[in-house]
Amino acid sequence: MARDLRQFIQLLEARGQLRRIPALVDPDLEIAEIANRMLQAGGPGLLFENVKGADFPVAVNLMGTVERICWALNMEQPSDLERLGQKLATLQQPKPPKTVAQAIDFGKILFDVVRAKPGRNFFPACQQVVLQGDELDLNRLPLLRPYPGDAGKIITLGLVITKDVETGTPNVGVYRLQLQSRQTMTVHWLSVRGGARHLRKAAQAGKKLEVAIALGVDPLIVMAAATPIPVDLSEWLFAGLYGGSGVALAKCKTVDLEVPADSEFVLEGTITPGEVLPDGPFGDHMGYYGGVEDSPLVRFHCLTHRRDPLYFTTFSGRPPKEEAAIAIALNRIYTPILRQQVSEITDFFLPMEALSYKAAIIAIDKAYPGQARRAALAFWSALPQFTYTKFVIVVDKDINIRDPRQVVWALSSKVDPARDVFILSDTPFDSLDFASQKIGLGGRMGIDATTKIPPETPHEWGAPLESDPDVAAMVARRWEEYGLADLDMAAADPAAFGYEIAAKTAR
Repeated sequence: MARDLRQFIQLLEARGQLRRIPALVDPDLEIAEIANRMLQAGGPGLLFENVKGADFPVAVNLMGTVERICWALNMEQPSDLERLGQKLATLQQPKPPKTVAQAIDFGKILFDVVRAKPGRNFFPACQQVVLQGDELDLNRLPLLRPYPGDAGKIITLGLVITKDVETGTPNVGVYRLQLQSRQTMTVHWLSVRGGARHLRKAAQAGKKLEVAIALGVDPLIVMAAATPIPVDLSEWLFAGLYGGSGVALAKCKTVDLEVPADSEFVLEGTITPGEVLPDGPFGDHMGYYGGVEDSPLVRFHCLTHRRDPLYFTTFSGRPPKEEAAIAIALNRIYTPILRQQVSEITDFFLPMEALSYKAAIIAIDKAYPGQARRAALAFWSALPQFTYTKFVIVVDKDINIRDPRQVVWALSSKVDPARDVFILSDTPFDSLDFASQKIGLGGRMGIDATTKIPPETPHEWGAPLESDPDVAAMVARRWEEYGLADLDMAAADPAAFGYEIAAKTAR
């Protein structure tokens, strides 16, 4: 079981999914350019061993495929992701077991929760080296600048850990930080995120907000921190559920916060409410440069790290990127949770080409008129991350939602735009979406591409064309006899086709 970054890298190398780069490379633009080409090709993770201006190697693209994300979660195949999602769905909305078998299954899940509780490490590896005062220089870290128009160097895969000043409840998030000076960075987070809420409460209490940044953690913990689902669990417990055992935590040296004990680096500092500096522009997941925004300034006063540490990072941009692969994996985890909240949804798909969240294709088991519209509205409110989905296409359950030909056929043959398209205007929206007329306020479109039933339509619907089931079965049996065994069987089963990335994910 991979429990820290180094063990995960060893696993990738053993499975032929890591390439070491001994040549001298520059963290300014060059590393991102190399990694981007590797991501486009679906290639292995990269470990740059000789980085200009830095004493530490840089790991990137470790989670660039869904297969490697499954390995990070101690799973072997994408189908295991839905089983994890079913466990989380049961914890979110537990139901009294009706049979002995259900009671045993629920007991196993509760036992998993007990095993997932975090532990304490009093001699953590992340504090083997401690730097404070003038010894602390953020320029020693091999921070990337991915794009030529970026405002500066950034941290992207750091766990940003804060705590509610009233309740002491911690929050763990993954936010971008921009280097401002040798001991300061700005943090960019949305106002709805946990860190931003903690800063507002600190301001109300007249206190500084303590912050810790854990760099180079087990990728499994990154997945847990990046999963914004409404389960009343701490991120540490959530990570323990992902991994099957509790995360070992260590108390920071100078702030009252806990971090993963096996982190490669830990930064400790504070935010004074109201102290901000311009942050950005930077390339983002939409494929454009974002704007400049005043963001909270973090003043760091302590840096700890392991001996001979590794720097683990990534960068945003138009897919495919690591964040898109993560989104595909999370899509599979969300599916049982979404089915539990919206019972008529049988499946859903967020295409990578649509930035993994801007367009959703939903399949429903249609039973009554108006159900497609209800399902679309329910989807938008089911989970926080679906708030920013612009387009929802609802199809019948017999449509393969991962096959673009079938989806386009449903759109073309089952939709009357005057009747089946509805738009919600002026809804809260993604501030990075420049297509909106007003930044932060945009519209959403729902499309009912299901077969219409009265009173949705006043006329009968034509019977769909289907093969004779006996003949179809016979052809499948005789496929080799026809001399066609060397051809892809997908030719005999059009439904087997799908988005290229979805097909790779399903394998």
